[in-house]
Amino acid sequence: MFRRIIGCALLALLLLPALGRAADVQATLDRDSVQMGDTVTLNLRVNHAGGNVQAPDLSALNKDFEILGTSQNSSLSIVNGTTTSTLTFGVALRPRHEGVLQIPALTVDGSQTAPLQLHVTAASPAAAASAGADVFMEAQVEPRQAYVGQQLSYVVRLYYALNISGGSLDTPQVDGMDVSRVGNDLNYDTERGGRQYHVLERRYALVPQHAGQLDIPALNFQGDAVDPNDPNSFFGASTPVSARAPAVAVDVRAAPADWGNAAWLPARQLSLTLDGWPDAGAQVRVGQPLNVTLNLQATGLPFEVLPALSLPSLDGATVYPDKPVTGSRDAGPWIVGRRQQAFAIVPERTGTLTVPAITLKWWNVLTDRMEVAQIPAHSVTVLPATGGMAAPPPGPAVAASTQVAAAAPAAPTHVVPWRWLALGSIGLWLLSLLGWWWWWRRRGPSPSTAARSAPSVAREAASARQCQQAFLDAAMRADTAAQVRTLLAWARAERPAIQHLGELAASLGDDRQRAAIAALQQRHYAGAPAADDGAAVAALFRRGFVWRPDDGADAQTATGELPPLYPFKLR
Repeated sequence: MFRRIIGCALLALLLLPALGRAADVQATLDRDSVQMGDTVTLNLRVNHAGGNVQAPDLSALNKDFEILGTSQNSSLSIVNGTTTSTLTFGVALRPRHEGVLQIPALTVDGSQTAPLQLHVTAASPAAAASAGADVFMEAQVEPRQAYVGQQLSYVVRLYYALNISGGSLDTPQVDGMDVSRVGNDLNYDTERGGRQYHVLERRYALVPQHAGQLDIPALNFQGDAVDPNDPNSFFGASTPVSARAPAVAVDVRAAPADWGNAAWLPARQLSLTLDGWPDAGAQVRVGQPLNVTLNLQATGLPFEVLPALSLPSLDGATVYPDKPVTGSRDAGPWIVGRRQQAFAIVPERTGTLTVPAITLKWWNVLTDRMEVAQIPAHSVTVLPATGGMAAPPPGPAVAASTQVAAAAPAAPTHVVPWRWLALGSIGLWLLSLLGWWWWWRRRGPSPSTAARSAPSVAREAASARQCQQAFLDAAMRADTAAQVRTLLAWARAERPAIQHLGELAASLGDDRQRAAIAALQQRHYAGAPAADDGAAVAALFRRGFVWRPDDGADAQTATGELPPLYPFKLR
């Protein structure tokens, strides 16, 4: 009963900040450009802490659009103990005229959305020429010029004026590109050449893997049409129909030759933020954790290619990272990747605690130039712990000891009872955990556990050797793409935390191996000519990686020892 009361009190305290948050509202369009007669969907996404959300006022849209209908979709998610309700209002719109139409800011649940623009053009000549056909197709790729690793939006539209009873649409197969579906199929109606058509729109994300001209082949549709006016249609009679989307070519450029060893991030938009830092004037004390969160979000990149988030080393504090939160979502035709990393920063002494500036270099594909996302340095004054003595500033050991001995105990400060109850519960839990750990150490590993651990280590060593041999084979063939793939696989078999070649090079202690990796990056991403033959590259790595000797975590892994549970510092 006692523990249940404490748990309820702590849960109520955790929920108080969530109840005071305002709703987060975002407006998106499923397409940025349409033709006259098409319909477009406006999605109003509301993240709120709970309660009812009233439907927004859409009267401002009547000037430029016909409102064909609305829909609602809700979802609930719990991330790191935080509950978020998401409600999406879908509004089907049809433009009234051509041009750049403005979707004004709309008020939803007390918050305003950002204004949007929609480009409306006349019906394309190709579609007008096909207006007499019962079934025809269109294909569109955006942009027509791109960089290696940049997402392209490939859209296929099937127009049909008949009742289609079944059919199949080809999936694009493009050499040198990763292909994935984006979102669900869109179904809407449009008018071409004075005739009404149903439209099936399917969207794909294409990511080129090497420079050069890449051809997206023509896609075919094969189906069966049923005429409701034909009496034979009641007996299952149908007519075969087919259509073909035109082929499309894309010019792909390599990354700039002077980009360096940093991760190549070609994105339409990228943001890096730090949330949770205390406001000016807030009291922070020794031993009181600061809960902050780093957020990285990029439009046009999945979360897998985004670098892992970490804090720099902090003087006078210990950092405890939480489990990272990652994911990708669809924003119209574009993929939005997100990485979120929470940290608990525990000050260890009084004075000024500073988190240095954090920067991330990326390439803006809309402006075609390099940009830097930056979080400025943050500082806070740390006060002595409540009810305790101020931690002495860093200095000579003798002077510090003298100061501590001469200091008088501070007068006890009144603390609310629930805090002592919470601290007592946490202390009991830590004592239980310590007792279990001591019993487990005295008991020792069971024979079955030892029997299982030996094959596991052997399998990991065999996997690393296989990956090494695959890289050496690729080096002898001078296959740049295979060298990048197998080298990263080998490195991750030994150091799973490594994300890209830049991190691998930074973890090595041999200058020649780092130079070989830099040359490999230039060949793969910038198309630079090979400076070394395959035999020389293979000879550099034949004896394995030369890891930096100051990598403490790697040394523990190599010796088979488990890393300590608490505490640890980030590099």
